[in-house]
Amino acid sequence: MSAIEEQGLVSLARDREFGSVRPARRPAVSRAAWTRLAALAAVVGAAILLVWRNIDAQVDPRQFLNVSYDPTRELYRDLNASFIAKHAKETGETVTIRQSHGGSARQSRAVIDGLGADVVTLAMYSDVDALRKRGLLAEGWSRRLPFDSLPYTSTIVFVVRKGNPRHIRDWDDLTAGDVSVITPNPKTSGNGKLSFLAAWGSVLHRGGTESQARAFVRDLYGHVAVLETGARDATNDFAQEKLGDVHLTWENEAILEVEESKGDLEIAYPSASIRAEPYVAWVDANVKRKETLALAQAYLAFLFTEQAQDIIGRHGYRPIRPEILERFADRLPHIDLFPVTTVAKDWDDAEQKFFADNGIFDAIDSRRR
Repeated sequence: MSAIEEQGLVSLARDREFGSVRPARRPAVSRAAWTRLAALAAVVGAAILLVWRNIDAQVDPRQFLNVSYDPTRELYRDLNASFIAKHAKETGETVTIRQSHGGSARQSRAVIDGLGADVVTLAMYSDVDALRKRGLLAEGWSRRLPFDSLPYTSTIVFVVRKGNPRHIRDWDDLTAGDVSVITPNPKTSGNGKLSFLAAWGSVLHRGGTESQARAFVRDLYGHVAVLETGARDATNDFAQEKLGDVHLTWENEAILEVEESKGDLEIAYPSASIRAEPYVAWVDANVKRKETLALAQAYLAFLFTEQAQDIIGRHGYRPIRPEILERFADRLPHIDLFPVTTVAKDWDDAEQKFFADNGIFDAIDSRRR
């Protein structure tokens, strides 16, 4: 069974409490029905968080929770196994690591609402920094670990059908004719945000204007068939349900998706894309309460070791240590990566400018009108 198929089965019980289970596809639902469903989801979510608070009250300092974004399941499965073995060898202590995965913005919101993350490994700086703004992280959190708390980088690439029948090679091709695009919702997903920023930045990076970028991205989202809440849901739409002509996704997710397709899918690298920066941090308020600070620090420091960096590269992420990234030059080819400052002042400004309520995404996405 493939890793993507396994995720759909095995993670059901593990991730149900974190809201990352993909619902069955269904026909359109009325606004009133959606309102009732949202109210029910809020009640269920509150009950789930209460259960986790009760679990935290009985916490064992030898176990902790890593709240991460959607497509990192396979990565942290292997990283966790390596850390547990290393920690046991060095200290004689056996630790347990629990995982939660979902759309990065939703995961950040869950921690703010009470999900007891000891560490967060989220897709966007703004999703981590949102915890600082709520008093859960210390000021200057990104300076506490090597490389400003960035263990790897990534980017957004295209996955296309075998033979690339729609001839999709660069950003402009996404809006040609009736091309159907799959990518997640920028309001809930790090993948969704980065796809949006990469598309917008592709215009500015070539010397275009803000108004040209807005026009292009408005056109692009007119070609998006469905906006799922997370990266893995969008992968399932494209790879398993055969929806769309092209999938905009994380490079690591694209590699996994193509490997598991047995020749049915291909990666197309655009001429340029955004430099994605998934940050990590221990959650000060939670590790203090749960007495897991030392363990959380050791775990996150491990991500920068040669052993962990090699695992990161093998899973299709770009290791932050240059000498280890070089080992994966064949798997992770050179691409022109532009920084977030191409589209905004910084990650926080990008969040406010594009994805806050009544921001640019809300203004251009017809689904929200």
